[in-house]
This record gives sequence, C-alpha cells and structure tokens, in this order.
Amino acid sequence: MEQKRNQPLARDAMAYVLAGGRGSRLKELTDRRAKPAVYFGGKARIIDFALSNALNSGIRRIGVATQYKAHSLIRHLQRGWNFFRPERNESFDILPASQRVSETQWYEGTADAVFQNIDIIEDYGVEYMVILAGDHVYKMDYELMLQQHVDSGAQVTIGCLEVPRMEATGFGVMHVNEKDEIIAFVEKPDDPPGIPGNPEMALASMGIYVFHTKFLMDLLRRDAADPSSSRDFGKDIIPYIVANGKAVAHRFTSSCVRSDFEREAYWRDVGTVDAYWQANIDLTDITPELDIYDSTWPIWTFAEIKPPAKFVHDDEDRRGSAISSLVSGDCIISGSSLHRSLLFTGVRANSYSRLEGAVVLPDVTIGRHAQLRNVVIDRGVVIPEGLIVGEDPVLDASRFRRSENGICLITQAMIDKLDL
Repeated sequence: MEQKRNQPLARDAMAYVLAGGRGSRLKELTDRRAKPAVYFGGKARIIDFALSNALNSGIRRIGVATQYKAHSLIRHLQRGWNFFRPERNESFDILPASQRVSETQWYEGTADAVFQNIDIIEDYGVEYMVILAGDHVYKMDYELMLQQHVDSGAQVTIGCLEVPRMEATGFGVMHVNEKDEIIAFVEKPDDPPGIPGNPEMALASMGIYVFHTKFLMDLLRRDAADPSSSRDFGKDIIPYIVANGKAVAHRFTSSCVRSDFEREAYWRDVGTVDAYWQANIDLTDITPELDIYDSTWPIWTFAEIKPPAKFVHDDEDRRGSAISSLVSGDCIISGSSLHRSLLFTGVRANSYSRLEGAVVLPDVTIGRHAQLRNVVIDRGVVIPEGLIVGEDPVLDASRFRRSENGICLITQAMIDKLDL
C-alpha cells in the first residue's frame, strides 16, 4: 500500500519498545530494576530516550514490552507516560509477559515479545512498525528513517552506527553494498566487514528496525511456527530477510538530532558500570556531548512535584557548594562540597562531606565528613559518617563493587555489611 504523503509517516506508525532485558553488566544496579528503568541524567530513566524520540518524531501509538523485574519500570511508565488520549488516536500500552499465547511461555526472545501481542498491534491498524531497544541513550528522528524505508522499498530498514571496524566485534554488523542494501548480517564477527568506500569503518546494528506492519506480522507467524527458531530479531528475523528479501541500512548520522552545541552524533550503550558512570559524569562538562537542555527535542519523563535544590552554610570548611555539577530538585547541600558530580532528586549531603565524580541516585543521604570519589550510589543508600571511598583501591574492592576503571558501585546491602 503506497503511503499518501499528506501527513507524516510517523502518524501511521507504532513504536514498539523492547524493555524486558536485565542488563546484568550493570551489576547490583539491576538487582531490583530492569536496565531500561535505571536512572540517568538527574531526572530521567534510560527508557525515556527511546520513548521521547518516538513522541518527538510524531509517533502517537507506543507499546512497551516488559519482563525482567518490571515493577519499577511499569510504575515509572504509569506515572510519567499516562498523557496519551485515545480520542486523539493515541495509545500507550504496557505489555508485560503475561502468558497470553501459552500458559507456560514467557517472552522467549525479542521477536516473540512482539509476536505474543500481534492481536493488540493489528487492532490499531497502523501501516508501519518501529521496533526499538529501550536501553540506549541517544536522540533520533524516526520520521526520517520511516521516509527512507518507504522510498527505498525495503522490507526492513535497520538503524546502524558507523564505528571503527575492529570495535564492531561486539555488535551485529551489516555488510552492505554501495546503495546501503544489506547483503549479509554477521553477529559479533571476529573480522567485521568494512563499509564500501570507507573500509576502516563498519555498520553496527542499533537494534532499531522499521517494517511494514503486515509484512512483519506474516514473518513473525512464520517464525513462531519454526521449532528451530530462537525467536530473536537479530538471530532469526533479520538474517531471514537478508537472505530472502530486501534489507537496507539506515545510518544514524542521517537522523540523529543535534542542537547547536552537539558536535558529534551521540549514542551510548550505558550497559556497564564504567560506561554508566562516564555518560552521567560527561553531562557535567561545560559543553557536554549530549545536550539535555535542548527544548526543541525534550526528554520527557516523570516530573515529580518537588521543591528546589538548596545550598546552606558559608563557613570556610563548611560551605554548601557545587562546581561543574548537576543538582536535581529536593536536594539539600548542607555544608558539603560537590565537584563534577550529578545528584538525582532528594539527596541530602551533610556538613564537611566531599563528593567528586559522584553519580548519586535519588533519596541518598551522605553522612558528615564522608569523602567519596568516583562512585555510583544506588537509590536510598545511607552513607555513614566519615566513610572514605576512592583513596584505597584494595579496601574499596573488598567492600564495594569496584570496576575495571576504578568506579565504586555502592548499595545499601554493601553498607550494611561494613564493620564501622
């Protein structure tokens, strides 16, 4: 069916966000929440980036498939994304694995997470499906990707990052011709294929796919009937189309949203403690690579009703201050000094404490005289008075989760085990 161009393609599309993954490389940060529900940037959750991209692109039908420890994620979605109105042809569906197809079957793979909700999707009658991963940080206009999909006549269009070739070994890599048509899809290759005309770079999959809805539904039914399938887009669906149909790569640089202050196309998988800490701390730079202050492409989230941040005391050794830091609402910096740190909502930093390179999740209390350097502190942790972290690597590693790059992840369970 040829799309009439009297309205944006996004208005006839559904964004389907795959948000069921645990994200085990984030260690204890995902003990109680799925990776898409992990806090990011002072106010948001990681999933808010994919959802905001869909909303800002003009997509008004969104589904989110959840599975692993989904309560925190579902609660966030219910609080922050409940403004869609069916009378405006809008919808927002939270789709937990609910054994709707089989009484014994949870979502078995990314493709199965869509297949099990085919009846809900088909009921909306949308022309296009935009399949998204819910655990990456980036800004992207999906309308431009939809336009390429229609113009190229592709059966699937795959969002791709241009990365140095030998850094693509951990991705699914697209081998393309001069027209960016995909001639082979290789999962985590030891020797990734280069890009025609730019052999030192490779095209790595972003886990973003655009399909015509009817084609996808037919393909998912065929895949579900195949007992040898692992029910996964990257392992089964995409290789099948590459072998039997037309798959086209869409380069992220073609649709990346950048403000005047963003020099490069920004995309991050904050899937390790080091990467998570770095991406948050990067926001404290004078001109960050990711501009979260761009009002033309806002990152929507649950906006809590909280009082402003407060800084008190002005003695020489007891001054509430923050340098190169982001401090969210309802924080009280009481005679504490912050340097290159990011504080989420409701943090209390008490007198004589010092934080440097700290990512502090909501509702944390920092005791007096605590000295914390290069840390990620989980939600609700109470840091004891006088605790020192970031000075003695051996001691830190014996008490907390210390990463390869020396970042210490601190949870309340770890604090409770300390012999102070």
